[in-house]
Order: sequence, then C-alpha cells, then structure tokens
Amino acid sequence: MLRPNDEAKLIKSQERYAELESLLADEKIAADQAQYGKLAKEFSSLGQVIELYRSYQKTVSQIQELQEMVKAKGDAEFKQLAQSELLDLEPQLQKLAQDLADFLDPSKNEPDKDIIIEIRAGTGGLEASLFAGDLYRMYSKYADLKGWTLDLMSYVTTEAGGVKEVVFSLSGKECSKRLKWESGAHRVQRVPTTEASGRIHTSAVTVAILFEPEEIDLEINPKDLKIDVYRSSGPGGQSVNTTDSAVRITHLPTNTVVVCQDERSQLKNRAKAMRILRARILDHMQQEAFQKESALRRSQVGSGDRSEKIRTYNFPDRRVTDHRIGFTSHQLESILNGDMDELTNALMAAEKELKEQAEIK
Repeated sequence: MLRPNDEAKLIKSQERYAELESLLADEKIAADQAQYGKLAKEFSSLGQVIELYRSYQKTVSQIQELQEMVKAKGDAEFKQLAQSELLDLEPQLQKLAQDLADFLDPSKNEPDKDIIIEIRAGTGGLEASLFAGDLYRMYSKYADLKGWTLDLMSYVTTEAGGVKEVVFSLSGKECSKRLKWESGAHRVQRVPTTEASGRIHTSAVTVAILFEPEEIDLEINPKDLKIDVYRSSGPGGQSVNTTDSAVRITHLPTNTVVVCQDERSQLKNRAKAMRILRARILDHMQQEAFQKESALRRSQVGSGDRSEKIRTYNFPDRRVTDHRIGFTSHQLESILNGDMDELTNALMAAEKELKEQAEIK
C-alpha cells in the first residue's frame, strides 16, 4: 500500500490534472501559445502517473470487494474463487504501489533531456587536439549504439589537423542520464606519433555538458543580444565562404559569446548559435544555484567544477580511470569505440548510492 504522504501527493496531482484538462480546453489559453505550451507540457508529464494511480485505485477497490466476499456468509466454492482472485491481485497492487513510489522519487524518475556537449582541446598542443577528436568519435559511436540523435553544431579544426573545439547536441532515451557527469577535464597519457624516444606525454581536453532548455523554460530578451555577421574562415584565417554566413551572438548581461560558421546559411548558423547560447545561459544559472546548494553538492558524483580532473585514459596500460568514483576499466579501446555502458553504469550506481547516503543523514 502507498504511504500516506505519497497518497496525499497523488490526490493533489489528480486534482491538478483535472484543472489542467479544463484550462487547456479554454479558448483564451489556447490562443496564448507560450502559456498553452507550458500547461500542455505539465499535463503530459502528469498523464502517466495519473493513469498509474487510477489503476492502483481500481485494484484497491477490487481487493476490498473480494475481501468482503470472503468474510461474508455464503457458498464455500464462491469464497474460494474470491480468495484465488485476491492472491492474483495483491502482488499487482504491490507493484503498482512501488511504481508510483518510484514516480514520486526524483532520483528514480529522472526525465530525459536533450543535451549539448562542448569538447575543447586543453593543455598538450597537437596531442590535446587529436584527443579532442577521439572523444568526439567516442561520444558519436556511443550515440549510434544507443540510437540517439546527434546534431553537429560547430566543428573547429587546427592547422595541424586536430580539433580545437567541437559542439554537438544529443537527444534520446537516457542520453542526459548517462552523460551528465562527463563535464570536466579528461586527461590522456600516450606516446605521440611524433615522439621518437617513446616518451609518454600527458595532455588534457575539457568537456562541458549543457542541458538544452525549451522555449518555455528560459526567456531571453532580444534587447540583451548583440548579433554580428561576417564571412566564415577556416584554419589560418582564409575565407571559406563568399557571403556573410558566420554569426556571432553576445548575451550582454552575462557576456556569453557564441560563434557558428559551419553552415553556408546565415539563418541556420543563427539558429544553432541561439540553441548553444540558451544552453550556456541556463548552465550559468544552474552553476550559480549549484554553488549555493551545499546539501545537493554532497549527493553529487563530482564537485561540478569544470576544471576538475575527472578521468584519465592511459594508453600504455589500456586503462581508463574515473577519479571521482575510483572506477578503473582495462577496456580502453572498447570505451573509445563507443562501448561506454560499463563506465556510465558505474557513475549512475555511484550517484544512486550517494543520494541514498544523503537521505539517511
């Protein structure tokens, strides 16, 4: 059976669901796209739990009726049939109660979100830029294995053929849940192809995971934006386009700057730049809130600091180590080829354990 507190929450949710159903049928609200979209999103998110709660209520009612039949005076064979049905319904009720409890637990019912991943070469020169390309390939192959949708938004190369910066979005089931802890410094230890003496070099690449907000989650005042257009340029500064297709957008209040020039269309570059800008602004707001939430910080896998060294990829030992949770795998080649489940499963398990410990305290 449900706990009284959970039952009370579900009754309120049911009342809110009925209220939303009425509001969405209102012509005045339907005419306001922003408000309608916000209410429709809330209505949709409540739908599944309400359907589950209704099944729970129906099962409780059936069990109560059968229990009364068993207690009442009457035919023994009829009572036996009612008892048999009770034996079938009681496990169903337990499962429904557990499913509802999971829905009410944010740690177990984390919604899937679209994310934007930014990879930048750090210290280490050419080796760092080559490894930035390796990480992009790793995430791309993982996305293929999981059936996620990848949209390349910006890809900036170096003159030597490495990757200076790459920005792309991912959407799909569990992509945010599995990759949200990738933010931080990724360190690589290997012998560069240009190293004649066989000496191991250490380089670093930074990864940032940004949650992509929906239009109704974050409003940006157009007056706060400075938009510049110019001709796209490649390595060395040479022009790669004859039109002003490159776009630079600056959000003045936060001094956040985004540049997109991969597309030949100015409109496409502008749309991608706005998506990245919105994600960065939301991330800035979340980082500020995160710094204030000390209790939340104790239940995180990492510190949340983008400069934190989170992982080392050691090629001589074929080893990948995540320093936050003390996890080590000797399947370096498989991981870099996109088989990341072992790693992401370990991070998800560590997150769950930390949250459970925080709840106990």
